[in-house]
Amino acid sequence: MISNKIKFMNDSGVELSASLEMPLEGKPSAFAIFAHCFTCNKDYKAIYNISRALALNGVAVFRFDFTGLGESEGDFADTGFMSNVEDLVSASRYLESEFKAPDILIGHSLGGAAVLAAAHRIDSVKAVVTIAAPSSPDHLKSHLKEAIDQVRTDNEAQVSIAGRSFTIRKRFLEDLDSIGDKDRIAHLGRPLLILHSPDDAIVSFDHAMKIYEKAPHPRSIVSLDGADHLLSRREDSMYAGNVVASWVSRYVSLPVPESMESDKKVVVKTGEKEYTTYIKAGSHTFVSDEPESLGGNDLGPNPYDLVASGLGACTSITLRMYANRKGWDVKSIKVHLQHQKIHADDCSDCETKSGKIDVIERIIELEGNLDEDQRQRLLQIADRCPVHRTLHSEVVVQTRLKED
Repeated sequence: MISNKIKFMNDSGVELSASLEMPLEGKPSAFAIFAHCFTCNKDYKAIYNISRALALNGVAVFRFDFTGLGESEGDFADTGFMSNVEDLVSASRYLESEFKAPDILIGHSLGGAAVLAAAHRIDSVKAVVTIAAPSSPDHLKSHLKEAIDQVRTDNEAQVSIAGRSFTIRKRFLEDLDSIGDKDRIAHLGRPLLILHSPDDAIVSFDHAMKIYEKAPHPRSIVSLDGADHLLSRREDSMYAGNVVASWVSRYVSLPVPESMESDKKVVVKTGEKEYTTYIKAGSHTFVSDEPESLGGNDLGPNPYDLVASGLGACTSITLRMYANRKGWDVKSIKVHLQHQKIHADDCSDCETKSGKIDVIERIIELEGNLDEDQRQRLLQIADRCPVHRTLHSEVVVQTRLKED
């Protein structure tokens, strides 16, 4: 994924901050705008994870900070729900002028209500996604009860939501009072995907059902079991991103990643900054990465895990071939592997006596009607798998720079 920092102007002349997440491989034919929640910004981890999942599936994601939030200019106290909607329309115009008009609108929480309100003003939109969204923007008033009277009296008040403090003024409440439903859901006119957790303590699952009941077909609803309102667990936000990517492929033409041309069987490509790496092996493509603790995105196995995986796959296939040839009753073969580096002096039977050595622990689990002699024979055959032999033989890696 390639992340581009962008500044653009809204219709009020305020400079807003955005990031455009582009697929690493292939020019996207689908663009999405992501509207964040009331207490979030464009860089909130869940939004980033969902954007990454979409970018890995060929969708470019334009995520931006609303006026007065995050890195965007302006005073949040002077904004309201409708100004968020206007910011969304401004973002769509910027995308259309500089890249491509947006195909997808995605909104989280109040951002979900905003995309429902903005969709009818953006003709290019083919699909809409809401995540943990209220069925009506005025739901937010239930979290502002103590401040509402003060706002009506003093024109403004300080409120705290999800641990963040905000100043709100009369305009904000007037927007929530006036927007209502206005049949924006019933007349959406686009396919709608609703993602919501039944465990959401901020916006109850009833809101998802109300949106679903009001929306015309095609409409879909997915329960994010166990997730909280902010999708704070990484696995929840990554799952949501993968679900959205799969769903939108029904309604927009997603690009087929450009072939990483090579006269070799395997070609690997890493982007400008991040460690996420695309691999093409024959006709198969997949991703390698580093864990987050090492600065990666943890979107795929690390290189050593791929080495261990190759040994495990080769071992399992070799044992299956041998068992089939012998006619032995082997139901399944599972190979457990772990790579680690140890000090050479901790290995009594290793030739290397100093420094560190690589050790791959391999445990073979056999299921079937086998006697002990058969089990021991299969253990011996494991060492005959071609990858095992390669790892134990002299390996020469010939490296050169590719000519332009």
